[in-house]
Amino acid sequence: MNDLVFTVLRLGFLILLWLLVLSIVGALRRDLAIGSKARVGAPTAREIRKDPSLAPPPEVPAKQQAKTLAILEGPLSGLEHQLTASPILLGRAQEATIVLEDDYASGRHARLFPQGTRWFIEDLGSTNGTFLGDAQLTRAQPVELGQKIRIGKTVMELRP
Repeated sequence: MNDLVFTVLRLGFLILLWLLVLSIVGALRRDLAIGSKARVGAPTAREIRKDPSLAPPPEVPAKQQAKTLAILEGPLSGLEHQLTASPILLGRAQEATIVLEDDYASGRHARLFPQGTRWFIEDLGSTNGTFLGDAQLTRAQPVELGQKIRIGKTVMELRP
């Protein structure tokens, strides 16, 4: 073969190598939430008008309110976390409220937060997604008692 063919092959290999490097950097950036545009906070009034299910219900009796986050499956199964008025950060990062020892969880994977008498879960731009029941989250969603939350291999639920 002549020099032109070898030069073209080398250039093609170099381009493929750079595409691989750039895709790895992009995945790391998404996983670490650098420049993340994930919204922090409760649903806005506009979002509640568009989807009334996000509105807080009438006052729920105290016996029906969630008091515990129980981990049912995964590396931390059996763990129960008492709920307070502060949000819970879920992920592999050491600063997370509950550190998930799960290869499929991102550093800052999801946030569980109270709004009135209800709890909401939102995905923080994770790589593998957060599931409420069988549906993948695209925005903050209310979590009912006993409803399954799945992050990777970890399954949890709110309990009274």
